[in-house]
Amino acid sequence: MDQDRLAEIIIRARSNGTTILSLGGADLETLPAEIGDLTSLTELDLRYNQLTALPPDIGNLTNLTKLDLSYNRLSALPPEIGNLTGFTRLDLSNNQLTELPPEIGKLTGLTELELQRNQLTALPPELSNLTGLTILLLTNNQLTVLPSEIGVLGNLTRLHLANNQLTELPPEIGNLGSLTSLGLSRNQLRSLPPEIGHLTTLTHLSLGHNRLSVLPLEIGNLTSLINLDLQHNQLTELPPEIGKLASLTRLDLPSNRLTALPPEIGDLSAITTLDLTNNQLTALPAEIANLAELTWLKLLNNQMTALPAGLGDLTGLNKVDLTNIQ
Repeated sequence: MDQDRLAEIIIRARSNGTTILSLGGADLETLPAEIGDLTSLTELDLRYNQLTALPPDIGNLTNLTKLDLSYNRLSALPPEIGNLTGFTRLDLSNNQLTELPPEIGKLTGLTELELQRNQLTALPPELSNLTGLTILLLTNNQLTVLPSEIGVLGNLTRLHLANNQLTELPPEIGNLGSLTSLGLSRNQLRSLPPEIGHLTTLTHLSLGHNRLSVLPLEIGNLTSLINLDLQHNQLTELPPEIGKLASLTRLDLPSNRLTALPPEIGDLSAITTLDLTNNQLTALPAEIANLAELTWLKLLNNQMTALPAGLGDLTGLNKVDLTNIQ
């Protein structure tokens, strides 16, 4: 869209008192300062353009509640973004942001902040002011540290941090008592803090493709878990407390270093899918025959020569993958 056409749209929108304006996919490279004249706007869609910067005048749009800037080329945000205190949803995904301005902390009305697929290396401490956030998406960035201030965001229900460079989690992660989904796959985590056990509302926990060699005993406190992904780690054993996860329906453990399973695995009464592919198991405990809801058991690439006799009594088991069992 050329600038003359854009100017016409802005003039018309201003005269009409337009509240919702969509300029998505318009091949825009710049926004004119006049965008700040549209003070009646409550929603502005600028996704799928080629914007590299925003004019300071964007800060005049104080009635905005939703702003979608996804799929652009933004490398920075103007400080004036902090004027938009009426925001409830801000989508900045798929840009080239390397940092967030401190003024982001003024957007205290935000409930959803999407920052996935950027180049963020750190989060500003001011992010802790956004105590109304329920969704914070930070996948595919370059974060090396999760600040302790994250623990202030007690209303978060979804925190997604996959594909970063995190080596540890702060103990304050345990303060996020409303979390139902925590995504931490494809980082460099070597351990989990015991405080992870405080997240008793979690239903989905993704820890695949890390460097975990052990799980804290407190993992057993996560009794609301439905899905636990631990694939591609360095686990050599599971704690007996794993058996306390009575709500678990799926447990993914492929590509670890497990040589045995605890008998308590048989207490996972709700589990339907158990993936043990690519481990070093030489046997399964007899208690695995207690998993009455199990429908899919993956055992390929282990070192077992026999299976528990009771496994044949699991009438719901319709698929057992035994490929390359020795």
